[in-house]
Parts: sequence; structure tokens; C-alpha cells
Amino acid sequence: YNLTWGIGFDLGDAIKKVATENPNANLAIIDSVVEAPNVASVTFSENEGSFLVGVVAGLTTKTNKVAFIGGLESPVIKRFEAGFKAGVAAVNPSAKVTPTYAGGYDKPDVGKSLAATLYNDGNDIIFPAAGQTGNGVFNEAKARNKAGGSKVWVIGVDKDQSIEFGTDVTLTSMIKRVDEAVLKVSKEVIDGTFKGGTTTVLGLKDNGVGISDTKDNVSEEILAKVEEYKKQIIDGTITVPS
Repeated sequence: YNLTWGIGFDLGDAIKKVATENPNANLAIIDSVVEAPNVASVTFSENEGSFLVGVVAGLTTKTNKVAFIGGLESPVIKRFEAGFKAGVAAVNPSAKVTPTYAGGYDKPDVGKSLAATLYNDGNDIIFPAAGQTGNGVFNEAKARNKAGGSKVWVIGVDKDQSIEFGTDVTLTSMIKRVDEAVLKVSKEVIDGTFKGGTTTVLGLKDNGVGISDTKDNVSEEILAKVEEYKKQIIDGTITVPS
């Protein structure tokens, strides 16, 4: 193959090994930096996209308590957490953000349990960046909303999760455009401009991250605020912590 992709930071060691064993092969990886002359690394400014959904959460919460659930504590997931906290704080300094970690990406039961505790504590919006673990958060929120009582929300991650879990529970989603990364590097291979040993970081200005197009639950006023902050991040007026 002209190009082989590894999707996910946990494939870094495997990509490095194969790249060393096959010096004439072109490889690329998402969410990790592999130091090899034949590997193109692509990472994302997850903190920038997470800032925008933090703005939505900060302006939507009724309890001034929102939460973040990460899978594992890694640089990637810490960027999600840092950006989300900064976005909430920018528009609602009174709101408290509670971060917690599930210890894995394949633990929907743990996600459901953590969500139950957080919702019981008065958090009305949870942003999970935790893979399959996040599915448990959605399931807990759906069960609560169905049972009545105070409305709770989940913010989706990586893709528009309202497609999977519905707009009744998905406030918005933080989109990470892995497709843009794959397209960009694949075109370089086709054009003969592929450069191994490089790292590309895709942020808001590159359409690498953002919020979902499904905006049923977000008011025009809040969307206007999101756009305002997006412009400021792109032009450098705001630097989002990572």
C-alpha cells in the first residue's frame, strides 16, 4: 500500500516498529507523534473545539454545575478537559466544572455509574471524552430524562452523537475531523508531496475541530457567542489552554 494509517495514540509503538522495519513504506498516525522519517503524524487542537462546547455548556446550565469525564489521563484527553473548563469559565465564571476519569475507553458501565453520581450531585451537563465509556453516560441521561425530573444533557465527542443517541439528550457535540486529516495526508501521497518526519496540528482555523451542525438545543444567542469566540481563537485574540 502507498500509505498505511494508525488511528489512535495507542498505536504509536506499533507504527514506530513497522516504520523502522519498512523504511520505504509511508505511514501516518492520528493523535500521536511518531519520530520516524517515513511517518506523518497528525494531532488536533481538541482544546479549541472543547472550548466552544464549554461556551455552550456554560450558557445552558441551570445549576451552574457541569462535569467532564475522561477515559484515560493522557495529553489528548487533558486537552479536552482544559479547553472545556476554559470555555465554561469564559462565559460563566460562577459555574463549577468537575473533572473525573474512568480509567479506560471500554467501560460503559463505569461511565453510567460516574454519570449517575455526577447527575445526583446536581451537574446537569456532562461532557465525556471517553470512547465507549461515554455511551454509558448517554444511557444514564436517557433513562433519567425518560423518568422525568430535572432535565440533564450530554455533550457528544469526536462526531455528532445526536445521530446515535438523539437530540433529546445530546446538547451538542465537539467534532474532531479525522476525515480532514486522512484526506490531507492521502492527497499528499497522491501528489507526491508526502513528508514523513512531520507533525501537523489541526485546529479551528483548519476545520480540524468544531461543534456539530445539529443545533436543535442551542439558541441563536448562544450560537452567536460560539461564533464570536471561534473568531477570537482563530485570529489569536484568545489562546486556549491545553
